[in-house]
Amino acid sequence: MNTKEYFKEQFEQSNVQDRNNLLDVVRRQAFDTFSKLGIPGAKHEEWKYTRISGLFNKEYSFGVNLTQDPLTQADIDAIRLPGHESANELIFINGRFSAQLSIVRSSQLIVLPLEEAARGEYRQLVEKHLGHSSKYQKDGINALNTAFVQAGIFICVEKGQVPDHPVFIYNVADAKAVNVLSQPRTLVCIGEAAQVQIVETFSTLGSQESFTNQVMEIIVEKDAFVEYYKIQNDKANAHQVSTTHIRQIGKSHTHAVTISLNGGMVRNNLNVVLEAAHCEAHLYGLYFQQGSGHIDNHTVVDNVEPNCLSFELYKGIMDDASTGVFNGKIFVQPQAQKTNAYQSNKNVLLSREASVNTKPQLEIFADDVKCSHGCTVGQLDEEGLFYLRSRGIPEKRAWSLLLQGFTMDILEKIKSPAIRTYVDGLIAERLEFRSHGQQEID
Repeated sequence: MNTKEYFKEQFEQSNVQDRNNLLDVVRRQAFDTFSKLGIPGAKHEEWKYTRISGLFNKEYSFGVNLTQDPLTQADIDAIRLPGHESANELIFINGRFSAQLSIVRSSQLIVLPLEEAARGEYRQLVEKHLGHSSKYQKDGINALNTAFVQAGIFICVEKGQVPDHPVFIYNVADAKAVNVLSQPRTLVCIGEAAQVQIVETFSTLGSQESFTNQVMEIIVEKDAFVEYYKIQNDKANAHQVSTTHIRQIGKSHTHAVTISLNGGMVRNNLNVVLEAAHCEAHLYGLYFQQGSGHIDNHTVVDNVEPNCLSFELYKGIMDDASTGVFNGKIFVQPQAQKTNAYQSNKNVLLSREASVNTKPQLEIFADDVKCSHGCTVGQLDEEGLFYLRSRGIPEKRAWSLLLQGFTMDILEKIKSPAIRTYVDGLIAERLEFRSHGQQEID
């Protein structure tokens, strides 16, 4: 049985029968798209350097079909972020939202099962915005998530509201007994003049394989402000395709930081669509890979209306035999005059076996804009290393200081002190325990 046939069988068993139900209609349309496109392969230009089709040769269990013991308190405590005592904690287990384990502390925050939101007073929002990411992620892997939307969540911050606690979202794959395929789905609507901070993490429990195919769609209305942080520090047996799709439909401000420190095959899609004049978006990313890990960051900033500003900076450190990909696209539509867009990708290779493919792109259809892009791939600064060693600093310490300095202009963009300290600690731990026995680039 090939991949399409396998998922067709799973889809038919998922009891999707009510053709008048909003989500069921969306699911069926998405599955038709998946049936046409399949899992992206080598011939798909957007997946040229990231091959995921081989991962689907394994046998996975869907979260809905798993029979397993619930997570223990120790499991939950191990994945919690610092500051969780004063945060809204939303937990997905194998792609399904667990209301029982989650805690909503802010009265200004609305959290509902996606199915309930699609049937109730938020139906129009769900109907209007769910699935918009497919206009930018035109591949079977995005359609697959939508086709199997089950136990997703709807998050809403209504007009003028500012939750007094951040939102922590934990995506947990319980792979203690079997290989697990998880497909979390989240729709976030931020109302006019509202604010929210979202922090998202990914964790795999157990030694079996996990594959997480996640989609989050965020709608930002006029005068709203959104901070979004994604932290990926999972196991080598954990693979992931993570799509974050942000639509700024009113004059608004978004601030997104993606930190990728560990995992197997990891692909991040970050789309920011500036659909109103005078929007502002800031995108930052840091990836520090080791072993045979693979990280692929694909970003899109689509300037639809005039007078928008975007700033994008991604930095990467590639160690051992790891591989990295950065593909950043900036679109300026014909009506988007006075656009100001900046994009940069900088990489450091620490071994002969490490590699990175970087491709910043501009597609400009307006004539009154200020846009720039660039990329660099190199080694540690030899002059800087010499300077530090000449001041009596040991080589290993000097090496660590240079790498920490390389990461600082990304880390300082994490506005939450507790989360910034947490990420800084993860990087410091990586530098401390890195093997120094390997050959480095001459």
